[in-house]
Amino acid sequence: MQALIDTSMAPGAAARAHEGLLSLSDHYDAVRARTEALVENLGPEDMVVQSMPDASPAKWHLAHTTWFFETFLLGPNLPGYQVFDADFGYLFNSYYEAVGPRHPRPLRGLLTRPASQRVMAYRHHVDRHMRVFLAGELSAELEALVRLGFAHEEQHQELLVMDVQHLFAQSPLKPSFDPSWTAPAAGPVGRFRSVGGGPVRVGVANEAFAFDNEGPAHTVWLEPFEIADRLVTNGQWLAFMALGGYRRADLWLSDGWAQCQAEGWDAPLYWQHDGEAWSHMTPGGWRPVDPDAPVTHVSYYEAEAFARWAGGRLPSEAEWEHAMRARDDLEQVDDVAWQWTSSAYAPYPGFRAADDAVGEYNGKFMSGQMVLRGGASVTPPGHSRVSYRNFYRHGQRWMFSGVRLARDPGSSPDRERLTFLRDTLAGLSGSPKAFSPKYFYDGAGSALFEAICVTSEYYPTRTETALLRDIAPALAEAIPQGAVLLELGSGASDKTRMLLDAAPWISAYVPVDISADALDGAVARLREAYPALAVHPVVGDFTHAIDVPKPLAGRPVVAFFPGSTIGNFTPDDAVALLRSVRERLGPDARFIVGADQVKDLDVLLAAYDDADGVTAAFNRNVLVRINRELGGDFLPDAFEHRAVWNAAFERIEMHLVSHEAQRVTVAGQTFSFAAGESIHTENSHKFTPASFARLAEAGGWRIEKEWISADPAFGVFVLRAV
Repeated sequence: MQALIDTSMAPGAAARAHEGLLSLSDHYDAVRARTEALVENLGPEDMVVQSMPDASPAKWHLAHTTWFFETFLLGPNLPGYQVFDADFGYLFNSYYEAVGPRHPRPLRGLLTRPASQRVMAYRHHVDRHMRVFLAGELSAELEALVRLGFAHEEQHQELLVMDVQHLFAQSPLKPSFDPSWTAPAAGPVGRFRSVGGGPVRVGVANEAFAFDNEGPAHTVWLEPFEIADRLVTNGQWLAFMALGGYRRADLWLSDGWAQCQAEGWDAPLYWQHDGEAWSHMTPGGWRPVDPDAPVTHVSYYEAEAFARWAGGRLPSEAEWEHAMRARDDLEQVDDVAWQWTSSAYAPYPGFRAADDAVGEYNGKFMSGQMVLRGGASVTPPGHSRVSYRNFYRHGQRWMFSGVRLARDPGSSPDRERLTFLRDTLAGLSGSPKAFSPKYFYDGAGSALFEAICVTSEYYPTRTETALLRDIAPALAEAIPQGAVLLELGSGASDKTRMLLDAAPWISAYVPVDISADALDGAVARLREAYPALAVHPVVGDFTHAIDVPKPLAGRPVVAFFPGSTIGNFTPDDAVALLRSVRERLGPDARFIVGADQVKDLDVLLAAYDDADGVTAAFNRNVLVRINRELGGDFLPDAFEHRAVWNAAFERIEMHLVSHEAQRVTVAGQTFSFAAGESIHTENSHKFTPASFARLAEAGGWRIEKEWISADPAFGVFVLRAV
């Protein structure tokens, strides 16, 4: 809960505290003030209730953190100090056996007395005496104990948010704990990053403060591995749910499956479905589930099942820590959700718990729990560190816990399917509704597109193919000796053959396509026709960075992007793609691009709505794919294919228009369609030589050569990086 600390102390105080720039007394005041700021919006009734045995009332947190300072610092070390209330030692002790008996944890919600006002008076009494204590000369041991008290209270600040959120989630009113709470930023699906292995050091190092369980530092051996640079998203989790994740016993550990069945889990904690969409409880109240935001409030059992379903695994805590130290491109490290690891909570080699009441705390919990790493949106700023070891039982879910996947080199989780679901849910949730055209191209969609290309109305393929055949020798002049030809959206790779024939010095071909089926067929045919050519297919979305396979590193690369696919992007997205390819290929690179030209409207409309209905079948096939891969229930024939010309944007638009009012479900979310409402499925921008030159320039290229066919006009451009 980053926003709350900003209102609880002077600007920058949190950072200064953890950088050691605040005095001990000022640091104490800042920590104590933040706790009280957290409960400013709570009433006395909110403060006393305990929603489950694992949680504690807010009032108890306020008192327990105060008890720590009184019991371990003031009582033994401030001469003449009188305890505020002798009964509080029994009421507000937590786990410290060495300090004496305590009130049972599951019954903390029955403590209607002392009242909240008396607890606040207790806090202020201890605060006054702590300021006197801190004004004196402290030994290194006492200062370390004070700082432990700060960290202890910060832990309870996070627990307080967790516990109140759980309490408020039980109310039919779904009240907000912090109306100003801002959800962690949404983002794209994560990519895997390589991390080297070998002997590595883990554990606390060079920290001003750390808990004893973070040490001692020691060496472990790690095999090379890969780790995701972002956390698993709600959209990915929706795919897991839609495709039976909570119904497949084969994905789950035995104890996890038993708990899943016993407690009726079918979604993360706090998620509820209203018949149309998922919503969930947050510190800011009841909010819609954002498919692009990281998933939170999942147990270790759920995280492990998801990782298995996605073809990955959870990282060990040593892998997690090593990755965070070794790479600087990993995101959402400590500001979104604690991340489950595969490591049981156990002592490090050489660990010895201190022989006192404070020292008993960590050592006694090193059994039956799993380690989480990182930090959460509700973790006080500066509280976490790379070596921090959080721990919870396998089945607990009320904490802000999420998932960062790992995998062994060579393994591959089903990332494309998860991205497909995320994009589909986002598109259906938008206004107007829309799909990305890249999802047209499963096996059936690719075959239908090939059928479109031979219809009498569809001129682009014939026109571009004839033009490429004529200019192939001139295009070959732009391809260096030994170059790698990288084709974006390669499909059947038919046009590629003209470049391969014209430039036999091409040493390797890297076709990139989102459809594995189309790629497999094309690669088989190319390897038969060009046995000396190294073909390295890549199944993937070329709108993300595509790396040339490692065996080809260092060779010049020429990109090829035929078919006027550039016209399927919005101008901003087209510029972003051009820039991405420019950055990937580097200076003096060349990019061969096909771009359809503006022409007579009747010719354009016929090309995208042929008399035989092949384009209509192609358009509707995306609904068939959603039904098959994402558990949707679309009735494809309930949608009409429609192609229209948008003169303002100089583009053909394809839509699927609902014949009648209807409701459709995808991944457990229901979407309503009014009669006549459409899903915008594709754009096909048309260009003039001048407009394409402006687009290329915005993307970091200049036109080196261009060829425009006779009507129906089509253009092929050789771009050079600038």
